[in-house]
Amino acid sequence: MKVRTRMFLAFLCLAALGFYLLVDWISADLQPRYLETMEESMIDTATLLASMCSIQADSAENDFSDLRALFDEVGRRRFQARIYKVTKTNLTIRVYVTDRKGRVLFDSNHGQDEGRDYSKWNDVARTLRGEYGARATRQNPDDPNTTSLYVASPVIRNGDIAGVLTVSKPTSSVSLFLRSARKNILLGGILATLAVVLLGMIVSAWITWPIQKLTAYANAVRDGKRLPAPHLGGSEIGRLGAAFEEMRDALEGKQYVENYVQTLTHEMKSPLSSVRGAAELLEEDVPPERRRQFLKNIRAETDRMQDIVERLLELSALENRKQLQDVESLRLVDVVRDAAGSIQSLLEAKGLRVKVNADEQVTVPAERFLIRQAVANLLQNAVEFSPRDGEITVSVHLIGPMAEIAIRDHGPGIPDYAADRVFDRFYSLQKPDTGKKGTGLGLTFARETAALHGGTVSTRNCPDGGVCATLRLPLASPALR
Repeated sequence: MKVRTRMFLAFLCLAALGFYLLVDWISADLQPRYLETMEESMIDTATLLASMCSIQADSAENDFSDLRALFDEVGRRRFQARIYKVTKTNLTIRVYVTDRKGRVLFDSNHGQDEGRDYSKWNDVARTLRGEYGARATRQNPDDPNTTSLYVASPVIRNGDIAGVLTVSKPTSSVSLFLRSARKNILLGGILATLAVVLLGMIVSAWITWPIQKLTAYANAVRDGKRLPAPHLGGSEIGRLGAAFEEMRDALEGKQYVENYVQTLTHEMKSPLSSVRGAAELLEEDVPPERRRQFLKNIRAETDRMQDIVERLLELSALENRKQLQDVESLRLVDVVRDAAGSIQSLLEAKGLRVKVNADEQVTVPAERFLIRQAVANLLQNAVEFSPRDGEITVSVHLIGPMAEIAIRDHGPGIPDYAADRVFDRFYSLQKPDTGKKGTGLGLTFARETAALHGGTVSTRNCPDGGVCATLRLPLASPALR
């Protein structure tokens, strides 16, 4: 499982658990808060009505005509109140009044409990003792939805507690508000969870993005690709990336030396053997013509060894470079003509001519020496495999964001078994006219030059014969971005 996936799942679980606990706690805390608010408003109502009863000090003790008239009027009135999302159409409040002994003198519920003894109920008993009296009682002991709140206030006459007025209200009226509030809280919790999850995805992507870049870089190094180390800032991951780059340089340096020693030793064995054999024969008494032939072979093989060493030094310097240096704006047609001029003697020796079809305005930011040498190597390779008195075609044009140099010869083409190896170091095919092999470093140099410039080089057999070598270079150099 990917690190990003693990982080996201962990973040998702923590966010879901956290919001579930939060929503559950808020939902559980809602009812007590609603009931507290409800009780606070009931206290006001009870105090107001008790004060009204206290004013009737001169009336008979059981005369509650004004209170009865009030509730009769309320009972006849029809109303409709839209309270947010809840519509209220009837009065749910109940009021009863007791004397100082707790006997019910007035009951707004059509006098249902008048005459009953309520002295043992907490709302009445505590209020008669001068305390705050309230209670919550279920009509059905097994159903919490049948609970009603009772809040009492003393009826004062001549400075003494003459009775108790209690206001009652069922808590079921709160349930409508609770259900609506819980829906809103649940919806808000879900939206908040989704927002946090989205934020978690962004955060996990932000954290794992440099790791992915570092992984891609490590894979590219494993596959032998030449890519610059990713810029990861100065964080711990950035320092890890720098350590990767240093490790790659150290490993590549060691492997580089080993490969070069092996390949150079292998390539030098053949010319050294030829020189040694010719030298041993020269120690004997041989005819002058044979002596001249042996000396010619020695010079040819030493020239070959010198060519290998020089090209190897150029390629070694190129492969160890990390970025471009002397970058300038090159007009590619000028580079092609300059490279063709550098191999003019080879062209004349085989009677070849170079035909250039170029867009004169195509320019790229690049190092002149490297591009010129790469084009010259591709041209020289085309010369070596072209038949005498033939033609080599060079075209320069734009393809999207790339400039392309295509060099076409009319030689025998590349055998299938060598198609994937022509750019390998020291790999070379026999020349058709001499049967000898080259150094096998020219195409490798072209490949490294293209890679350093952020471009590519490739070869393919043409349908009507010959080979087309293509060098593509970006119009904006990676070093200048």
